[in-house]
Amino acid sequence: MSLHVIVEADGGSRGNPGPAGYGAVVIEAATGQVLAERFDSVGVATNNVAEYSGLIAGLEAAGELGASRVDVRMDSKLVVEQMSGRWQIKNPGLRPLAATAAQLIDNFDEVGFTWIPREKNKAADALANKAMDGGRSVSPQPVADVAAPDSSARALAKEIAANAAGPARVAVSPPKSWVPPSLTAATRMILIRHGETDMTAEKRYSGRGDVPLSAHGLEQAAAAARRVAVLAPDLAAVVTSPLSRCAATAAEIARAAGGVPVLTEAGLVECDFGDWEGRTFAEVRERWPNEMQRWLDSTAVAPPGGESFKAVAKRIRGARAAVLAAHEGATIAVVSHVTPIKLLLQDALAASDAFLHRLYLEPAGISIVDTWPDGNVAVRTVNDTAHLT
Repeated sequence: MSLHVIVEADGGSRGNPGPAGYGAVVIEAATGQVLAERFDSVGVATNNVAEYSGLIAGLEAAGELGASRVDVRMDSKLVVEQMSGRWQIKNPGLRPLAATAAQLIDNFDEVGFTWIPREKNKAADALANKAMDGGRSVSPQPVADVAAPDSSARALAKEIAANAAGPARVAVSPPKSWVPPSLTAATRMILIRHGETDMTAEKRYSGRGDVPLSAHGLEQAAAAARRVAVLAPDLAAVVTSPLSRCAATAAEIARAAGGVPVLTEAGLVECDFGDWEGRTFAEVRERWPNEMQRWLDSTAVAPPGGESFKAVAKRIRGARAAVLAAHEGATIAVVSHVTPIKLLLQDALAASDAFLHRLYLEPAGISIVDTWPDGNVAVRTVNDTAHLT
């Protein structure tokens, strides 16, 4: 049975910046029972840093409890609006915290954000003040296992849970428009599939195996790099999967862009094809016909010993959130593999799962996606290969 919880979180600073701390309470939505409490100091920091720290602690606790649905309730308008995608994260010090929270959110099936007045957030506020007084929770144990939990905080949390039907949950969906906002506010991701490898040429499943670029693949990577340099003279960085075929492609792009930073993002790695690694489609169809059909029919099914597309989608969304938070308003190159790029484009286009089997991505092909802080997305290019002809 899935677990639905409410996360109440808060943070504060005596001085702003000054000695700061956070508090978080995890409550079972159905019963009002307090399942976990978290509070700790964050040293000298601002209110906003402490509030984000409380959110992260609450999401971590909910994840450890195995929750599938989370309702976050906070009296910080800034955190609620930023995490809902309606406000930009202008403070660079908050972006890594927001990225961490976004990665945690992708571990759940559903997460909603609701702003509540401070008087309705007394349980988390009490824990934050305890943290600022030098207290610290016995993480990661649940409240039931912690000696002498704060009874007043527990009582307040139960009262909050009993009124959980109060403010409506935030709908995290962007407004629809034919005309997207000004490009200056968008983050542009130039998505590049790595150049060809020997396995690519032989049309073999190539997932986590670290195969290098072929000689032709290196030529393709150089051509893609020249194309990106023209498309993005203001390129801020190159973000890449850790596998060498992507890293080599990313290095070419960084050089052509004048030596911009190359950053590795583990979440961009290819799908794990398990027992199918290194085999052709025909070989897999012959040896695993039933498993192949189930895999084609559902993104929740994984190859034997491998990873489902649904699982890949979850980590790709986390990686995307981290990249967007770290490079807001910039143009970046993202070098990855077929499956991750397809999933990024599927989300951008709000397409069905059938899209994954209908889109073909060439080695060193380029796609471009713009994302605005309010959640609007524009797909500019898909699988551009003009530079390869």
